[in-house]
Formats: sequence, C-alpha cells, structure tokens
Amino acid sequence: MSYVSVKGGEKAIENAEALLKAKRRGELTIAELSLEQIKQQMGLAVARVMCEGSLYDLDLAALAIKQSWGDLVEAIFLLRAYRTTLPRLYYSQPLETNQMHVQRRISSIFKDIPGGQILGPTFDYIHRLLDFKLAAENNQPAAPRGQTTGEDTPRALDALGHEGLIQSEEGVAATASEPFDLTRQR
Repeated sequence: MSYVSVKGGEKAIENAEALLKAKRRGELTIAELSLEQIKQQMGLAVARVMCEGSLYDLDLAALAIKQSWGDLVEAIFLLRAYRTTLPRLYYSQPLETNQMHVQRRISSIFKDIPGGQILGPTFDYIHRLLDFKLAAENNQPAAPRGQTTGEDTPRALDALGHEGLIQSEEGVAATASEPFDLTRQR
C-alpha cells in the first residue's frame, strides 16, 4: 500500500472545516447545545478538561467540549493549545487547604485521615447499568442534604509533620524571589 497525497489545496481544507462544523451542529431542528448547559450538566467533563488542560476557566472548557463534539481528549488539547498563547501574568500562591469546605475527600495514605473521609458524589459504588430514567424529559432528581460541621478541614500532611516524617516549611529558605520556569528561558 502506498501513500497518495491529498489534492485540492486551500479550498479542500476550507470545505473539510465547513463540513466538520455542519456535522458538529447536528440537526438544525433541535436546539443548539449551549455553553451554560455543558457547564451545568457536564460538570465532571468540564472539570477534567480544565484540570488536564491546566487552565481554570469554565467557559473555555465548555467551549472546547462543544467544539470537540464531546471528545474530552480533543477538548483538553484545544484548551492546552489556547493556554500556550496566553501571557504569564502572575504566579499562583498555595491555598490554605485546611480552610476549604470539601465535597469529596478520600485518602489512600491514611485509613483514618484527620477530619474524616468524605465519599461525596462518585461513580465508585453505583451499578454500572444504563439508567433509562435519564431519557425522560424534565428529570429533576433531588440531592440528599449532607451534614456540614462548618469546621476547618485538617491537612493530612500535618499529621506526618507531627510525627517528624516530613521537613517543615518554616526551615526552607526561598532561593529566588520568583519561581524558576525552564519553559520561559532561552
């Protein structure tokens, strides 16, 4: 089998892109999927695209999902490519994670993590069967009310520090005023 080059040039590429856009849109009699619908109803997909694309922007992640026909690998690629065009304006500071209010907290390190494990929304313990109720219109399940204590979430790493198993941050001196970034060096 031999390779045959594609002919048609710029016009062929324009037509291929137009065909892709038309197929992505689907049947015109059905309402177009909005970015708000993607953000609200595909939250895990949006979160995955933002996480693996290394850019926290709900709107851009939803746009990437829409543009890629829901192919999350392609959406991640689109978001990463967009991120590389952005100027680096500042560096993120570490979060005070002990003050976070978490929905899910699972530790593979500790059996009894300080503050307790929180299962949260997960696919881990449900039956892996299609739920045909979701095909019905106006499906509005009610989420159970969880108990919140309002207390801070203790850091799991602090437990290791109390046992002397990790180096404390106070003793570490900063070597430079700005973090070193190899990708920004010539």
